Amino acid sequence: MAYNIPEQFQGLSDEQVQHSREEFGYNQMDSMRKSTWLDMLLGILKEPMLILLIAISVIYLTIGDYGEAAFMLVAIILVSAISFYQDNRSKKALEALEKLNEPLSSVIRNRKIISIPTHEIAVGDLCITEEGKIINADGRIVHSNDFSVNESPLTGESLSVFKNAESDNNKVYSGTITVSGLAVFEVEKIGKETRIGKIGASIAEIKEEESPLQVQIGKFVKTMAVVGIAVFLLVCAVNYYHTQDLLASLLNGLTLAMSILPEEIPVAFTTFMALGSWKLMQQGIIIKKSAIVETLGSTTVICTDKTGTITENTMQLKHLYDYQSEKIFNRNEFNDARLEALIDYAMWSSEPIPFDPMEKTLHRVYQETRTEDSRPNYILFHEYPLEGKPPMMTHVFENEVKQRIVAAKGAPEAIIQVCDLNDLDKEKVRSVITTLGQQGYRILGVAKSTFEGNEFPDKQQDFDFKFLGLVVFYDPPKKGIKEVFKQIYEAGIKVKVVTGDNADTTRSIATQAGILNASKAIEGKEIIDYSDLEVEEAAKDNVLFTRMFPEAKLTVVNALKRQGEVVAMLGDGVNDGPALKAAHIGIAMGNKGTEIAKAAASLVITNDDLGKLIIGIAAGRRIYTNIKKAIQYIISIHIPIILTVSLPLFLGWIFPQIFTPVHVIFLELVMGPTCSIVYENEPMEKNTMQIPPRPITDTFLNWKELSMSVVQGVIIAIGVLFVYQFTVSQGGGEQKTRAMVFTTLIFANILLSFVNRSFYYSVLESFKNKNVLLVAITLFTLSMLLVILYVSSVSDFFSVTSLSIYELGLSLGIASISVLWFEGYKYIKRKSR
Repeated sequence: MAYNIPEQFQGLSDEQVQHSREEFGYNQMDSMRKSTWLDMLLGILKEPMLILLIAISVIYLTIGDYGEAAFMLVAIILVSAISFYQDNRSKKALEALEKLNEPLSSVIRNRKIISIPTHEIAVGDLCITEEGKIINADGRIVHSNDFSVNESPLTGESLSVFKNAESDNNKVYSGTITVSGLAVFEVEKIGKETRIGKIGASIAEIKEEESPLQVQIGKFVKTMAVVGIAVFLLVCAVNYYHTQDLLASLLNGLTLAMSILPEEIPVAFTTFMALGSWKLMQQGIIIKKSAIVETLGSTTVICTDKTGTITENTMQLKHLYDYQSEKIFNRNEFNDARLEALIDYAMWSSEPIPFDPMEKTLHRVYQETRTEDSRPNYILFHEYPLEGKPPMMTHVFENEVKQRIVAAKGAPEAIIQVCDLNDLDKEKVRSVITTLGQQGYRILGVAKSTFEGNEFPDKQQDFDFKFLGLVVFYDPPKKGIKEVFKQIYEAGIKVKVVTGDNADTTRSIATQAGILNASKAIEGKEIIDYSDLEVEEAAKDNVLFTRMFPEAKLTVVNALKRQGEVVAMLGDGVNDGPALKAAHIGIAMGNKGTEIAKAAASLVITNDDLGKLIIGIAAGRRIYTNIKKAIQYIISIHIPIILTVSLPLFLGWIFPQIFTPVHVIFLELVMGPTCSIVYENEPMEKNTMQIPPRPITDTFLNWKELSMSVVQGVIIAIGVLFVYQFTVSQGGGEQKTRAMVFTTLIFANILLSFVNRSFYYSVLESFKNKNVLLVAITLFTLSMLLVILYVSSVSDFFSVTSLSIYELGLSLGIASISVLWFEGYKYIKRKSR
């Protein structure tokens, strides 16, 4: 910000800041407690799998089987370590996101304006707040321009309140929102001493609503837990009936309960979402709620603002139209004497301390074209804020000798209506506006007036204005924006432009940016009078929505949502707030976006690069697809484990306890990292951004995908149980049968993890997507299998015997048949498309 700081505003020195901090502390809620590593550890120890392992360890200790008890202790440590590693990664990712989400505040220190993290605001600081910013401390106004504030977070009153240094109520409060203008306030209270701090209101304490996928995962895991308890009791009862051995019956029951409980699913979901958000953060995309990643990939419509989103928001002053001479002047002609009044009054109608890009430009052009700067000689005596549809604003300045300047600017149509122009003159000006607007220019009308006395009109439109001309800005489309929209269309996503600008300018910019079907436009004043059905039709049929105000933007977003669209809304201004909040995904610009927009949004693009949205949507699709792969893998591999543990017992086969807790926990230790670490690292498939977005109602629990996982699991189970019966028929004893069954299941698990990398492309095609973690886990698993089979002490512990090359080949062959049939299904699927 390049403000001219008045002499009286020195701000705190570094030494004063230090003293203030020692006395009053930091601007944060001390009562807010972050989870520690001890909290995480206690949370892990409450997990069902750990409870089962501890119960099994106690039983082994009771019966004096210390080897198995020691193994269970190692398993408890390993499972806890994996869970702790995952939780810690998620915690660090979320903490980094939280840190980035902390807004910056502008303060004057050492007579310089600097931006600091909000928690560093000190008592005594001079804070600057402007339109769209959230106020982050309590204080007293010492200077203001056209300043109004919304105090609804404290009072519940939605109407904004105008305040200044001289008003009876010249206080501002943390948590309130600057609606218009600018204010400098001296900080009096921070942290828990602020009004909002004493009330105890904190955004961080509001519990986030679970996403649809989280709800379904929760229900699925609870259902499986209930099934696990029922089967545990059944197995215990059946086993006790046959053996009359309570501890052995409990062990059998707990073994089956462990095989049923899919406790990897919620861990995988949390890991995928947290790490997905963290990876996006590293690319300049801040996800404020990690569950929003799930929704990103489902986006079907993008509603985008124009200024600062499609365009650069640089607001270069391209032309000046002087009404008196009826001439359009170019940039190199601004020193022409005929433009003096137009440039002067355009500047005077702006804020004395400008914050809007156009007003900053007008101040700069005034400074460049004037030999004498009159700004220090005048003070803002009276003002009318930006209002009306279309909007305008008026400022009244006065100097020491009571000379006044009354200056107005605003939408050209608003200025034309309040000026003394006949119909012919109005049409002449409108013709110029149309010509310039068709070139994509942003146009403001400028007028002047005179007024004596202090009884100012109630409305600015009641002044007698004289039309001076037009200031013409060019805000060019961002570089590379055409390619961004091309990729959006290729991904099957529709685009709507929702802006406050006029139709001609919007149409020109939209065409330059590569937006399709941008020939016709509809205005906000039309939409607001439509019925719900008419709004839905308009939202469906139109691409350009112009002269839109907050209520109209909100109406369009809600209409699209009613039609079943998943709406992403991009915006950066105060008037975008309601629509950003209402959309499924509100996306704010990080550099030029207002704090209101950022607070309402669920995603912030830090460098205002719309291309980051493509990265975000691609990441959302990749993460959802990988969650689905992980969960389908978990379901598929649990089925053969469950059936291998239960069927020999229920059917009275010769070796009813083919697996003990030792074997199941080894399989769990392999499956956990595979689903939550390996699949999270899986790259995006090459067709991900060339297919239409999935319906938001489509989850991993739809019948088609669930049934496919069940079929995969059942066929693997058939293969494993065939190995069981074949080994027995060949005279194999219990240890040989267990070794064959265990080895076949390990091979099937490894093959399944490779096959399920894609439900469309072949396993050979998937090898092109490098995933080092998958290779590492596979080699580790195979190494451990070889140790279990061929290191005699370990073989004895697992109650297995070594296998010959033929037996290993047989296990691998049957595992391959049990898993690789799915490649044929994928081939047919590819051919049918």
